[in-house]
Amino acid sequence: MKSVLVIDDEPGLRLMVRAVLEDEGWTVFEAASGEEGLALFSADRNYAHAALVDMNMPGMDGKATLARLHEIRPGLPVIMLTAYGTIGSAVEAMKGGAFDYLTKPADNDELVLTLNRAFEYSRLQEENALLRLELSGGDPLKNLVGTGPAMRAVHAFIRQAGPSEATVLISGESGTGKELIAESLHAYSNRSAKPLVKVNCAALPSQLLESELFGYERGAFTGAFKDKPGRFQLASGGTIFLDEIGEVPLDLQAKLLRVIQDRTLEPLGSVRPVQVDVRIIAATNRDLRQAAAEGKFREDLFFRLNVLEIKAPALRERQEDVPLLVSRLMDKLSAKNHKSVRGVTPGFLRALCAYSWPGNVRELENVLERALILSRSDMPDIDSLPPYIADPEAFRTHKAGAFPPGQAAAPPDATGEEAERAALVQALRQHGGHREKTAAALGISRRTLQYKLRKLGLTARAAGFAQGDRHGG
Repeated sequence: MKSVLVIDDEPGLRLMVRAVLEDEGWTVFEAASGEEGLALFSADRNYAHAALVDMNMPGMDGKATLARLHEIRPGLPVIMLTAYGTIGSAVEAMKGGAFDYLTKPADNDELVLTLNRAFEYSRLQEENALLRLELSGGDPLKNLVGTGPAMRAVHAFIRQAGPSEATVLISGESGTGKELIAESLHAYSNRSAKPLVKVNCAALPSQLLESELFGYERGAFTGAFKDKPGRFQLASGGTIFLDEIGEVPLDLQAKLLRVIQDRTLEPLGSVRPVQVDVRIIAATNRDLRQAAAEGKFREDLFFRLNVLEIKAPALRERQEDVPLLVSRLMDKLSAKNHKSVRGVTPGFLRALCAYSWPGNVRELENVLERALILSRSDMPDIDSLPPYIADPEAFRTHKAGAFPPGQAAAPPDATGEEAERAALVQALRQHGGHREKTAAALGISRRTLQYKLRKLGLTARAAGFAQGDRHGG
């Protein structure tokens, strides 16, 4: 869909432009001033393919607006609107990077023709960026392994959304590759030459998270001996990835909302707002819509984050990709562990394909590394797999007595929560209730494990320990 941002202080002209362009299939966003247009463009509408800007407006004029638009998105085709007597100013604007100019009142056919050329220019820019990426030998999707329908949909989303500037919210269970999706979106964007700065919001205490995100000035608190830029400033011109955004405390969410809305922040100890130029990608394993309904997450922040949304599919939803994942991961793990591997046995692969993978790709990688290390040959066999995976018949027969001591499993038709519960119980039992070892085995942080245990109402006692949660706190 073609979209344009129209910035003009005359309501009648905006109404006329909207009527003409909507008939031609354009989506039109309107602003009555340069300042309003920039706020709109920076917040949610910066995926517009072109901008139509009046040369003479109160406050910020057309030339200044053009310059700021190009700071936010270099190469955006901007068409200047000018009265007959100020054509010279429009020519000057074109020297400053304007795509073209039209005199008022603009001829309808000329308006449509010029904007269609601007759209083609914008589309060619995106295609050229992707071509340069391919010629450089880099494939942003190479780590998002999979050829089934679910992963093809993810690849298509990244190709379409990557070149835009819109905020993206990635949802999905732990271990599904949300960080890889964020990396691919950044690689496909016009910001790929600039930094991708990652922040794990669940791994930092609230007070430290605020200073990490927004920075601080010297003397802001005890121990602040010099100015420190925040992660938003470090990501200037690039992308910031806010992982586990659902764990951000409510009081900090209000400050985060301002950054997303206005692209300004105030470092701790400062009274001067700082302008930031970043694209925001966030990820969560929580249902933020439900959390907002329950008052546990700000609804206005959720809607600001949820401009474009993609769900990272669970591995059980794309079982057809398991063989390819095994091949790719074995290559990676054999190099990491300095082991030579010719492949895996058919029985080994069948057992992996029969398992429902509640811990997703992260769990698969951990299981493969275990098998690689424990295998006595250069073709790992079923005997190097954990018992709950090695015996698919026992896995399908979900009776307590059918499993080796300390193991648990979910039925094949289990819901995501049931499968997750089974995986946590099984991992807790396998590691004697030790939380750090359990988290490491599942490929998650200890804090994330604690959150999941609370969410599912689990303790070590619930997992079968008579003495309760005595191993690992």
